[in-house]
Amino acid sequence: MASRNVVIAVAVVVLVILAAMALLLAQRGAAPATSPTTPTPSPVTSPTPSPTTPPPSPYELKIFTGGTGGVYYPLGTKLADMLNKYSAGRIKATASTSGASVANARALAAGDASLVFIQNDIAFYAYKGIYMFEGSRVEVIRGVAVLYPEIIQIVVRADSGIRSLKDLEGKIVAVGAAGSGTAVEAEIILRAAGLWDKITPQYLDFRQAAESLKLGTVHAAFIVAGIPTAAVQELAATTPVNLVSIPQDLHSKLVAQGYRFFIPVNVPKGTYSGVTEDVQTLAVLAMLAVRADVPEDVVYKVLDIMFTYIGELRAAHARAEAISLEKALEGMPIPLHPGAVKYYKDKGITIPPELQP
Repeated sequence: MASRNVVIAVAVVVLVILAAMALLLAQRGAAPATSPTTPTPSPVTSPTPSPTTPPPSPYELKIFTGGTGGVYYPLGTKLADMLNKYSAGRIKATASTSGASVANARALAAGDASLVFIQNDIAFYAYKGIYMFEGSRVEVIRGVAVLYPEIIQIVVRADSGIRSLKDLEGKIVAVGAAGSGTAVEAEIILRAAGLWDKITPQYLDFRQAAESLKLGTVHAAFIVAGIPTAAVQELAATTPVNLVSIPQDLHSKLVAQGYRFFIPVNVPKGTYSGVTEDVQTLAVLAMLAVRADVPEDVVYKVLDIMFTYIGELRAAHARAEAISLEKALEGMPIPLHPGAVKYYKDKGITIPPELQP
């Protein structure tokens, strides 16, 4: 019995010793030998985002075109649609009807328009402050692109006996409506030919001029428009017509005088009843002009979108078939906008010194 008590006592002592040792180890922070050490993971931190420049807000591009029955309006409406569709929100374009070239230049000056369709001769007069812009020069007008030709047609009856400019001496000539671009072009051409003081000018619009030719009250008429021109077609249906040639040497003289907005063109035979041979003449050109303060990237995008999606513009009107990047500076009469300069340089097109901003 005594021996059993001794065993129990020894067991208790052993348990006490073991408990004491376990307590000592815990106080020293020692881990059991069988427990592996697990590294504490470092906290995950997100990188600090870099500051970003917010995208520019849409630029409101106000496009002035012309009357609804002309070419400017359908092309301007389609161009606005293309800019809204493809500019990734940078351009918010609207197209409006207007009184066309002269009114559009004045709208640029007033800030009512930011991009306009305009004849290149009118753009030249506006930039120089001459003719109808004397005393009201449009200093903010800048070039963007030349579009298509407007043919200068000197129309005579096929039975008139008039075959050359010299034959106009002593004749009554319809030179266009008073104050129109046509009237100015007729005067410039006839002065260069030494004939302005040798003809009797009549200030008539296209339809009035055609009717007067039919009646024989005028001998010739200046008409500036795309060919075939409806008023001339209607005249030729009953009264065959011919066109008077404007020779190359006269074109060279006009360019030397500073009128570089004229370009030489040929009117094909058969364009009108009575026109039996190709006729050499001149043309002015429809073009796009913009205010100088329109942002550079906006003008760049206008050109990039127009030429990238030119098929859509051509579908809007047949006259757009003549629009091409290769001829976009042919007959450009005024300095280009910097955004246009950048675009053409990026396309490898040389900018003539006189067109630099």
